Amino acid sequence: MAYSIKKTITEKSAVGEVDFDNLSMGKRYTDHMFVADYENGEWKNLRIEPLAPIATHPATMALHYGQAIFEGMKATIGKDGKAVIFRPEQNAKRFNLSAQRIGMPTVSEDLFVQALKEFVAIENEWVPKAEGSALYLRPFMYADEHFIGMRAATNYKFIIIASPAGKYFSKPIKLYAETKYVRAVNGGTGEAKVAGNYAAAILPTELAKKKGYDQVLWLDPHNFEYVQEAGTMNIFFKIAGKFITPDLNGSILAGITRLSCIELLRDKGYEVEERPISISEIMEASENGTLEEAFGAGTAVGIALVSEIGYKDKTIKFPAENPVATDVNNTMNAIKMGTAEDKFGWMVAAE
Repeated sequence: MAYSIKKTITEKSAVGEVDFDNLSMGKRYTDHMFVADYENGEWKNLRIEPLAPIATHPATMALHYGQAIFEGMKATIGKDGKAVIFRPEQNAKRFNLSAQRIGMPTVSEDLFVQALKEFVAIENEWVPKAEGSALYLRPFMYADEHFIGMRAATNYKFIIIASPAGKYFSKPIKLYAETKYVRAVNGGTGEAKVAGNYAAAILPTELAKKKGYDQVLWLDPHNFEYVQEAGTMNIFFKIAGKFITPDLNGSILAGITRLSCIELLRDKGYEVEERPISISEIMEASENGTLEEAFGAGTAVGIALVSEIGYKDKTIKFPAENPVATDVNNTMNAIKMGTAEDKFGWMVAAE
């Protein structure tokens, strides 16, 4: 189904003010935003308009009860100079799963993808051209009704904004295995991309950084033994030639980059197991010499190589070379940039 999206284009673009050789995600934003309003049981007032602050009533329900979800996505420039978006239909599906989990209305997958395509086409000049850089896309939805009371809201806003971004990490990272705080439990919201999940992670992440680490490695909430995910990414370990990543057990986010890495690894002939993996198993592999690689996978970070994990009074070191993870990263970037065949059909042209 095609939707009619009203477009109001800014008179003067700010893209000329951007230093594309020195990009930090989330510091500069493109000229426009997509906005839709949910009223009386339907999405209406579909529009792309100049980026501007949004008027917010003090009783806006999202501020009090946390009904807010988001997605992270990327657009890159293909060989023809036109922007392409990485697997938007997968983000549309996950967006709606998140919405359903916290009692919000869904957005038609057709509308979600069409809005992204038309929005990115308008912002084509904002898409960085350097390998490893991208236009980071942030679709989000929040409860916009003005009401103090514990129930699902009746009014919502669905918005898309974008920020040109360079590489998230420039070198392998260090993770701190958290043994006090938890990210998620089964039956909670861990498998949804809910804003509150990230609020709960802020303090532990800041404490990990003070210890000299880059992100938290989350463990299960019962025994602090089984690995869940790491900060803003899913996690993979290569042990004795085989890749292992925690299975989606209801408390782990179903990452789009995670899914893509699994597909690429299997296409390259590697065995990938989706199963519980304990910190004890990782330590044992480190001690017997079978721990070969580790990397995180997420939209913002791409593929982040892991150099070490701190766990209690121990440090788990990883080999300096990460040949398979590096190869997967290079392949994924080449597909995004149009310099390698997109045999998976991942890239969707903006229009």
